[in-house]
Amino acid sequence: MRRAWRRIGRGLSALRDIYEGIYIAPYRAQMHRELLREHDLFLLAGFNDLLGIPNPVVFYTLELYPELIDHFHQWHQRMGMPRAPEGGFRCC
Repeated sequence: MRRAWRRIGRGLSALRDIYEGIYIAPYRAQMHRELLREHDLFLLAGFNDLLGIPNPVVFYTLELYPELIDHFHQWHQRMGMPRAPEGGFRCC
């Protein structure tokens, strides 16, 4: 009985891989670009006071800084800034 369940599990796994290869793989790059775009927008909303844009929700974004600081270096390089903007901390 266990052997039959293992065989069914492997068959379902193979079907999932085929489904992913046919329907998801062609759009994987586009989905990744959209994810990066949304992540960049979120980081901009979190760090816009560093860029000189007034932040009306600074009270709510302050608690997010420890989580976002790890991604800040990659973000400012993707945005075309070779060095981090001056604003209280340095990542480069």
